[in-house]
Amino acid sequence: MNPHPSRGMRLAAALLSVSVATIPFLAAPAYAQFGRIVYDPTNYAQNLLSATRALQQINNQITSLQNEAQMLINQARNLTSLPHSSLQQLQQSVQRTQQLLGEAQRIAYNVQNIDQAFQTTYGNASMSASDQQLVAQARERWQNTVGGLQDAMRVQAGVVGNIDTNRAEMSALVGQSQGANGALQATQAGNQLLALQAQQLADLTAVVAANGRAHALSEAERAAAAEQGREQRRRFLTPGSGYQPGNARMFPNSGN
Repeated sequence: MNPHPSRGMRLAAALLSVSVATIPFLAAPAYAQFGRIVYDPTNYAQNLLSATRALQQINNQITSLQNEAQMLINQARNLTSLPHSSLQQLQQSVQRTQQLLGEAQRIAYNVQNIDQAFQTTYGNASMSASDQQLVAQARERWQNTVGGLQDAMRVQAGVVGNIDTNRAEMSALVGQSQGANGALQATQAGNQLLALQAQQLADLTAVVAANGRAHALSEAERAAAAEQGREQRRRFLTPGSGYQPGNARMFPNSGN
């Protein structure tokens, strides 16, 4: 119990003092006849019954005031905001992952750049391109593949780095949820846990995208290499411009 009387209790006490003052005086009723006091038991019983009913009403009013005071206390608890917020930490984790995705080398996550690269570097091998140009294109594709693999590993490392931060935030939010004073605090803690889950799903999406990009670049390089190999074989077998047979000598002339 609170040692200090609440506002509702003070109001009830004031009401009690006022109501008691209105109760009929319970002195023994009497009639004065010829200088004598005559006792009337019926009138006394009625007065006692009226006083009892008045006291019962006062008790009911006090109980009602106590219930209303408790209801106000509960409402205040339910409207108390959660003192802990994990929004900043979650936003920082998302920004770190986005930064790693934005640092993708060479062919980045851009539809226009991808279309252009597949029209030039990964398209059909040009029949008019020189051998030096074909070699340069092959080397460019290899560099794209290596860059994609490096980017995927960097994103993976960044997501792994977020795990410790997420673990600390999850522990804090669960503790806040279990120690919530009211409905609002419990709801806010639950919402922040959902935000943490969304951030983890975003990290997972980033890893899948980075790995998929690296795999796609590797497969694209393999397909382009096969196409380039067919073009180089065609040039090798083309009469007149390809391979020309000639005499080969294994040893120089010995003078014999």
